[in-house]
Amino acid sequence: MKIMIVGAGKVGYKLAEVLSNTENSITIVDNNVQALERVNENLDVLVYKANGVQVDALKNLNVESYDLAIAVTDSDETNIIVSSLSKKLGCNKVIARVRDPEYAQQRDFIKSVMEIDYIINPELATAKEIIRYLLSSYSFYTENFADGRIVMVDFNANDLGGFIGKKLKDLKNMDDLLIAAIYRNGSMIIPHGESMIIEDDVLYMIGKKEKINQLAKNNKLSIQEKYVRKVMILGGSKIGYYLAEKLSAMGIFVKIIEQDEERCEYLSDNLNSTLVVCGDCSDINFLEEEDISMMDAVIGVTGFDEENLLLTLMAKQLGVRKVIAKVSKPSYAKIIEKLGVDVALNPVDITASEILKFIRGGRAASVSFLLGGQAEVTEVIADESMGIVGKKIAEMRLPKGIIIGAIAHKDKVIIPKGDMVIHTGDRFVVFCHSSEMHVLETIFKVKKGGSI
Repeated sequence: MKIMIVGAGKVGYKLAEVLSNTENSITIVDNNVQALERVNENLDVLVYKANGVQVDALKNLNVESYDLAIAVTDSDETNIIVSSLSKKLGCNKVIARVRDPEYAQQRDFIKSVMEIDYIINPELATAKEIIRYLLSSYSFYTENFADGRIVMVDFNANDLGGFIGKKLKDLKNMDDLLIAAIYRNGSMIIPHGESMIIEDDVLYMIGKKEKINQLAKNNKLSIQEKYVRKVMILGGSKIGYYLAEKLSAMGIFVKIIEQDEERCEYLSDNLNSTLVVCGDCSDINFLEEEDISMMDAVIGVTGFDEENLLLTLMAKQLGVRKVIAKVSKPSYAKIIEKLGVDVALNPVDITASEILKFIRGGRAASVSFLLGGQAEVTEVIADESMGIVGKKIAEMRLPKGIIIGAIAHKDKVIIPKGDMVIHTGDRFVVFCHSSEMHVLETIFKVKKGGSI
């Protein structure tokens, strides 16, 4: 696939990084020389210095020859215009990043009038991911697949009795469960039967929801039955706005702490059911006066990663059941587990996963990046045009960095073995190490060899 990315910021770089690992031809466009140099030094893509909103620049790039154009500059208006122009000049499909809440209310109208195929809102997508976690019964990281029948969680090996010091093949009571990945000393490992579990390993386990729940209960890990009723949001950013809007609509009490007075006025005017308090999020004494310890959940979405991590960690120490931090720096992904923060979400990763899901079409039900992109977990819906349908897993000759973790076949959830066959309509979850993402794309190829 031939793809043009307009905007070489965090999202543009991440997209180029992810997509260049596959069988794609990537061109990234920006008028910032330093941003392009960073891309050129680290990624195997073409770079082009230009203002993507200029028609002549798009024509010089032969935009009509591209399968997809993605506009992810810092300006919503620029992204809308670039996408619309690219489409009108002959590009097959276009995507625009649009973040402003006022535009979000007119999303369908903008798509229709400007002929944009897909609009991604990173802040809204992040808010939805935070809410999904808030409403889950677990107090640790979790993902749901196949309409909730398949669950993935990350367990610390230290919390599981009888796991440390054993090989995967020797673990007992693992029917309908699979350890699909291990996070160890800053690196992600796709394990096999001979892999040994050691102290401090984080185990990404997948299986039937009932079996995951039973394992957690057997080890006295927290499964929350109490519904989240009171939430404090630290920071009145766009993510904070979307969170408050949606949580309040669900009948949840929401309190936003924001320092900027002008922003507080905007939030107060537009969020009628939310309590907005103007104050310093970094002042723990002030937060205690605002009853932070009485909250069911605290979410840090200020503009500073360090502040989000520190404040949510403090909230955890004060007894708050669920704490979530927004982080943008990939380097922090490696220390989250050690800090004690329940979940840290990166809007850049969430944006990239949403766009990747769109690119793969209806075959990808969900895409998630783990630990800043060290691994990808994807839920795939098998259809008759895919070359893997009708084949045994052993016949696919998947490399060690890729593992099919679970299959939902009709009304059954199966932890597959080599003789298992993928059927049309099956939903299956694939774990893939970053080094093998180019191989993962073969799963999405049709039988005649054409790529999606």
